[in-house]
Amino acid sequence: MAKMSNQLVGNAGLYFVCYQLTRRGWNVLPTSRNAKGVDIVMYDASGERMHTVEVKALSERNAIGISPGPPTPDFLIVCRKVCEPAPEMFIMRGAEVARLIQDQKDRGKTSFWIEIRDYEPYQDRWDLIGMGHST
Repeated sequence: MAKMSNQLVGNAGLYFVCYQLTRRGWNVLPTSRNAKGVDIVMYDASGERMHTVEVKALSERNAIGISPGPPTPDFLIVCRKVCEPAPEMFIMRGAEVARLIQDQKDRGKTSFWIEIRDYEPYQDRWDLIGMGHST
């Protein structure tokens, strides 16, 4: 398979996360791509619980770049290996993300990221989000 562009990787990751959340009973609303802010707004079947999600999509095993600051999403979901038959999913609460962010200044510019070893313990942690319906 040919290498996918970053835009296609991002789209595939976003929609795969939407699919996974929908399977878990959440109503899912993706926001405009590449706009500042969260990528997904989701709410439960009763409309009583609502959360925001930022999605980071990767085609391979890499650290993830982060843009800290408002708005802080309730959850960060990393969708890794999106071009493969079974993408890997890593689910973190926003508060955990804030604790894991590293930064480095280079030529007056600051970069922010989360290392692979720091997000990998959160693989398949769907329990942090829970189900969007009661069964």
